Amino acid sequence: MPRLFTALEIPRNAAMSLSLLRGGLPGARWIDVENYHITLRFIGDVDWRTANEIIDGLDRIERPEFQLQLTGTGAFGSKKPHSVWAGVSNNPDMYALQGEIERICQRLGLPPDPRKFTPHVTLARLRASRVDDVVEYLSGRGNFMTAPFIVPRFVLLSSRDSVGGGPYLTEEVFPLHEGRSSFASSEEQPSSSPW
Repeated sequence: MPRLFTALEIPRNAAMSLSLLRGGLPGARWIDVENYHITLRFIGDVDWRTANEIIDGLDRIERPEFQLQLTGTGAFGSKKPHSVWAGVSNNPDMYALQGEIERICQRLGLPPDPRKFTPHVTLARLRASRVDDVVEYLSGRGNFMTAPFIVPRFVLLSSRDSVGGGPYLTEEVFPLHEGRSSFASSEEQPSSSPW
């Protein structure tokens, strides 16, 4: 079974804005635009039975759509940076969704995720990038921001043999429920899907 994780997709317009952040950092291996996502819960390698139990549990989630915005940039690994990312606006509905996914995984016997949930979109993985170069890169992009977008679903993704950063395959799609506020703004939405 391939490695599994749950994620939020990045709509096309926001992904194109993120793509403008590519370049200008020695030692960076940039993530392909089609592989941008916000990881909610890394699941890892599981057998087919466990995967089906996870899918069944995720399919029962009843949560509303919510709005997000990508804002700011940062890096993981302060003394030895290993990746740069774009930040995600704080939204209680996103944290509630992530918490419910975590509880489902633990009920099925998966160990708790050891990392604190820090929503972000990985832009690049770094190899031997100097701290000074990373600081310079981030200082010129700290005011990054996308237009807000609605999150209508979350997905179960798998990754095949790779070093990280894709390609990812969508295994399952789990719709979120339209809230009352979405109806009011539906006339403003373009007819074509942003995904």
